[in-house]
Amino acid sequence: MQEIVDLIMLDGDVERSMRAPCFIKVPFLELNPKPMPMQSGVEAADALESPRLLKTHFPVDLVPPSFWEKNVKIIYVARNAKDCLVSYYFFQKMNKGLPDPGTWDEYFSAFLAGKVPWGSWFDHVTGWWKAKDKHQILFAFYEDLIENPKSEIRKIAKFLGKDLTEEILDIVHHHTTFDIMKDNPMANFSALPSFVFDQSVSNFMRKGKVGDWKNHFLVAQNIVFDEEYKKKMEGIGINFRTEL
Repeated sequence: MQEIVDLIMLDGDVERSMRAPCFIKVPFLELNPKPMPMQSGVEAADALESPRLLKTHFPVDLVPPSFWEKNVKIIYVARNAKDCLVSYYFFQKMNKGLPDPGTWDEYFSAFLAGKVPWGSWFDHVTGWWKAKDKHQILFAFYEDLIENPKSEIRKIAKFLGKDLTEEILDIVHHHTTFDIMKDNPMANFSALPSFVFDQSVSNFMRKGKVGDWKNHFLVAQNIVFDEEYKKKMEGIGINFRTEL
């Protein structure tokens, strides 16, 4: 999403989008890299001129009050819980700034219990879903981005107040496809040293698919997950797709 938004704001100027790695041009607010000689996310954000692109994984109740006071535009990307669990497991294995996730079975249980970094997927998603009509929030679904990328890019551009030509939309679409970004050193996090992201364990750009959970969930785990999901999401009104 950060590459999509950056290119939209640059009117599809690919050369300018290559000015720096994504974690530099779109600071991650929670980043606190000490003792590494890097700026914190807040320091990097403070160094940028407006309009700024910022990234966070904050649950809605931890968002800085200034975001609401200044009526900041927020794009929230939600992914179905099953694929999110799988992706998060592999991400946590390669991210040396996060606790070791343990075995797949251990992580499966931890995810359902909300005992993972940034807390419960269920609370996170429902919190933002309930806030979307109170603030300038575009609630985007990962599955829609995979299935109809150009349509979603057009929706994002409109939300950002950008009226882009079809030619520019095509440029943004092409340069934000999974295969292109996987080979783009400005997007694939290869600029980070291995003691931060060890991509010999798992690539940051791993698969980019919908339905990969089927390759990891045991039948019994799927039953347990579905039961827990129904209890926690019933009546919320969010319809996720776990396959395309």
